[in-house]
Amino acid sequence: MPELEKGSKKLLNAWAFYDWANSVYSLTIASAIFPLYYGALFRDAGIEKIEIFGGMIARGPLITYVTSAAFLLISLITPFLSGIADYIGNKKVFLKIFCYLGALSSIGLYWFSLEAIYSSLLIYFFGLVGFWGSLVFYNSYLPDLAYPEQQDRISAKGYSWGYAGSVLLLLVNLAMIMKYEWFGFESAGEPTRLAFVTVGVWWIVFSQYSFYYLPKGNENRGKITRDILFNGFRELRQVWRQLGNNIRLKRYLGAFFVYSMGVQTVMLVASYFAEEELAWESAEQRTSGLIISILLIQLVAILGAELTSRASGRFGNLRTLIGINIIWVMICCYAYFVITPFQFYITAAIVGLVMGAIQALSRSTYSKFLPQTRDTASFFSFYDVAEKVGIVIGMFLYGLMAQLTGSMRQAIFVVGAIFVAGVILLLRVPGKKEAIKPSQF
Repeated sequence: MPELEKGSKKLLNAWAFYDWANSVYSLTIASAIFPLYYGALFRDAGIEKIEIFGGMIARGPLITYVTSAAFLLISLITPFLSGIADYIGNKKVFLKIFCYLGALSSIGLYWFSLEAIYSSLLIYFFGLVGFWGSLVFYNSYLPDLAYPEQQDRISAKGYSWGYAGSVLLLLVNLAMIMKYEWFGFESAGEPTRLAFVTVGVWWIVFSQYSFYYLPKGNENRGKITRDILFNGFRELRQVWRQLGNNIRLKRYLGAFFVYSMGVQTVMLVASYFAEEELAWESAEQRTSGLIISILLIQLVAILGAELTSRASGRFGNLRTLIGINIIWVMICCYAYFVITPFQFYITAAIVGLVMGAIQALSRSTYSKFLPQTRDTASFFSFYDVAEKVGIVIGMFLYGLMAQLTGSMRQAIFVVGAIFVAGVILLLRVPGKKEAIKPSQF
């Protein structure tokens, strides 16, 4: 079929529709149902630790280590992928590869078991790699398909479609799990595992609409050479050098790297913490309670982003970010004493407010601090890699603390300390008058 023109409505909708296809992974598997299933495996087996490579590791630290390893690989290959996405003519092939890797890994979680723990964790690992790897190529399409004045609107549409699709499938899966007898199941175990299959099938089926209309990519510039492979790393190095004379941007990036480490760690471990540490009255309450809290966070995050936008207009971005980080510190202090589901719902609502707030404001603040004469694409590549490296460190530290203390609750102190450091570093970001001066951290 002939390729659609840049900026056409059908082409832009086809791009945004990939969010509808892949967002089910981040909600159903990364946040909601898989943490429940993972914890239930250990409880049903009557164990808290499992032997991995000759050592005994508790279930909480184990999954955080695997997640950290996945993001380490992602942060290492992202610059390679960015270089390929910029220069290779058929970027759709790479998008498909990572899409199918993530989707098939999701389906593979149906067979996740403690008896085959190595292969099971490897499947979970590749699911993360597939999801985040596909986003590299998906995001790189945006400037190719949309004109600058269209990009904000179509990006927001993709986000909203992704949210709608993921919530829809999650509600269907929740109905299958909570009312399993309506669907002919004898227990909640089978529909829980089938939820992973529905994610993979949903992802593959609905991505076909995007694949049909998305162009192959840029004109083919020849074979993949060493220069192309390492182009992404060169861009990151150039950005690092350019930061030398911009004290404001450099210090802000340092602060972002630290507090983002805390934010992403909370997002990735919250469900595992609640599943393991709260006093649920029954397995049914645990399932419904965790999923309700995830949906609550998603809904409140939208409100939080709007309120923060207004606050930043009145008080300024940096002051607002400092205030949000202080709220995060208070959340960590309160979370240490959270025991009941009701207390967790309160925590989830507050987390939702500041989660959406800090993510939206961090990126817009970074954009405002960028030099007007610089390559913004390279700067945002640096921003994304910094965020992913932060996830690696944050997840590893949280898992290590949980392993050493024997409790995910004790590991909250690590996250709290991260946000305290974020506040301190944000306070060191200078005003506009000091923005461009030779300096070091």
